[in-house]
Amino acid sequence: MEIIGWIVILLCFVIGFIGLVYPIIPAVLFVFGGFIMYGLFFSFSDLPWWFWAIQSLFVILLFGADAIANAFGVKKFGGSRAGLWGSTVGLIIGPFVIPIIGILIGPFLGAIIAEILFNKSSLKKSVMSGIGSVVGFITSVFTKGIIQVVMVAIFFFTI
Repeated sequence: MEIIGWIVILLCFVIGFIGLVYPIIPAVLFVFGGFIMYGLFFSFSDLPWWFWAIQSLFVILLFGADAIANAFGVKKFGGSRAGLWGSTVGLIIGPFVIPIIGILIGPFLGAIIAEILFNKSSLKKSVMSGIGSVVGFITSVFTKGIIQVVMVAIFFFTI
C-alpha cells in the first residue's frame, strides 16, 4: 500500500507540472492534492500547521500569478482589456485546435483578433498585444514552475 501511495502522490505532482503548460489542468491544485494524498495514505501529523499555512499561501499566490502575468504582458506591450480577454480565450482554445504549439499561438492570435475586432487597433499594435500575451504566458509558466518546485521541496523537507 505504501508504494501505491507514493505513486499517487508523485502522479499528482507530475500532473501539476504538466498543468503549467496545459491551462485546463489546475496545476497547483494537483500539487496540493499530492500533499493531501500523503496525509490520507500516511499521516497528516507529519505535516505541521505551518506547512499547510505556507502551502495555502502559495496556492493563493499561484492563482493570482496567472492573471497578473498575462495582464502585465498584454498591457506592457500596448494591449487593452480586449487583448487580455482575447489572449485568455486563445489560451484555452489554442491547445485543442493546434496541439502542443497552440499553447503559444492561441493567446497570440486571440489577442490580435480581439484588438482588431473590439478596438479597431492597427495590425502593428494588435501584434504587439499578441506578443505581450505570449511573454506574459511564458513568464507565468516560469514563475509558477519555480513556486511549485519550492512547494514540493518544502513537502519533502518537511516529511
